Amino acid sequence: MKSLEELAKIRQHMQSKMALREGENDIRIVVGMATCGIAAGARPVLKTLLEEISSQGLGDKATVSQTGCIGICQFEPVIEVFESGKEKVTYVKMTPEKAKRVVAEHIKGGKVVTEYTIGSSKI
Repeated sequence: MKSLEELAKIRQHMQSKMALREGENDIRIVVGMATCGIAAGARPVLKTLLEEISSQGLGDKATVSQTGCIGICQFEPVIEVFESGKEKVTYVKMTPEKAKRVVAEHIKGGKVVTEYTIGSSKI
């Protein structure tokens, strides 16, 4: 760091990243990050969700956070999507590629990707 201006820029950049994880938006995406989730690949899924929400300009619409064990370890990595006034959607056996599709179709487009949900027969 060479100046206070540079420090202020770093601070502003990090605050915008934290807003994605701590906001009070209409949509809340929760990633199971207990030992079982991490072992199954939840870290890359979380990273992809954060990147996609940010790159698609959805930071004012959706918040991404993490939680401990969701209780369905055999289906990890698991993400849950909570929308005000709607029933929770649980996505299972997630990958970064699936996370990109969930952001594009569900978070941005409003259509649940049913083939990735816990109720799908294709699991």
